Amino acid sequence: MPPIRPAEGAATAAPHEAVPTTSRVTLPQLLCLGRLCHTHDLSSPLAEPMHPLLPSLAAAILYAGVTGYQSLRLAQRTVPDKRLLLAVGLLALLAHGVSLFIQLLSPSGLHLDFFNASSLIAAAVILLILLALYRMPVENLLLLLFPLGCLTVLFAEFAPSGTAPAITEEPGILAHILLSILAYGMLTIAVFQALLLLLQDHHLKHKHPSGLIRNFPPLQTMESLLFGFLWAGWALLSASLLSGWLFLDDLFAQHLVHKTLLSVVAWVVFGLLLWGRHQLGWRGYKAIRWTLAGFCLLMLAYFGSKLVREFILHI
Repeated sequence: MPPIRPAEGAATAAPHEAVPTTSRVTLPQLLCLGRLCHTHDLSSPLAEPMHPLLPSLAAAILYAGVTGYQSLRLAQRTVPDKRLLLAVGLLALLAHGVSLFIQLLSPSGLHLDFFNASSLIAAAVILLILLALYRMPVENLLLLLFPLGCLTVLFAEFAPSGTAPAITEEPGILAHILLSILAYGMLTIAVFQALLLLLQDHHLKHKHPSGLIRNFPPLQTMESLLFGFLWAGWALLSASLLSGWLFLDDLFAQHLVHKTLLSVVAWVVFGLLLWGRHQLGWRGYKAIRWTLAGFCLLMLAYFGSKLVREFILHI
């Protein structure tokens, strides 16, 4: 009997040929695919992702413009229009967010190098303050935060990229990254609040208040805001460290040990400051010094190690 041949057009498998498997798509890759599908025809061979230049420049111009307006009003000893600050700030933040979305997401994963991370944290800080502006007297912080947003968005666009590998991790790791960004953001707000408090305290002690601090809330309110930011930042930092312990394979691996140790020391410093405030009534210069010390440790933990790895060791 003649051998039975497969039907014409039927698929045949070669001996020992591996059956192809479907690769898992990570969250950053899925978001990037959605961005490409939304902005381009993927059937076209010329399809390319959007360029972040225009939104970056728009954000920088808006940040610079609203900073100039606020500075001019304070120099004239008049109160800036809070609604105008909020409206222009939200427009700048929207452009900043579009720029970040384009820069961070790629088919290979999430590109969180030194300057992109700085820009992302600055955007998170500005967003938190704009939200708080509805209920709290925090508009003076924008005088420091808007220039920070302007600088970071320009550096993220024009500075050379670092060598950080793309992040294609599980949701648990992405949650750890999000908590870390929120913690850095909230503690950045706290340190800027501490600097404004230092300026206000200095001028009041020397009895020559300038046009800037004439628009500050009372000293007691400024201190209450500082410790509110510190409590929120410390809680977020605690959650970040806990999520790192849960989701990272080895917190004390060679490339993480400095970051982990410095972050834990910063957590202890902020915790002692909050304990001293509650138990011993710490305030004024002592609170400001402890805030600055904890923030410096945190900066070394993340940005110090990231700067060395990406631009000195190139790893």
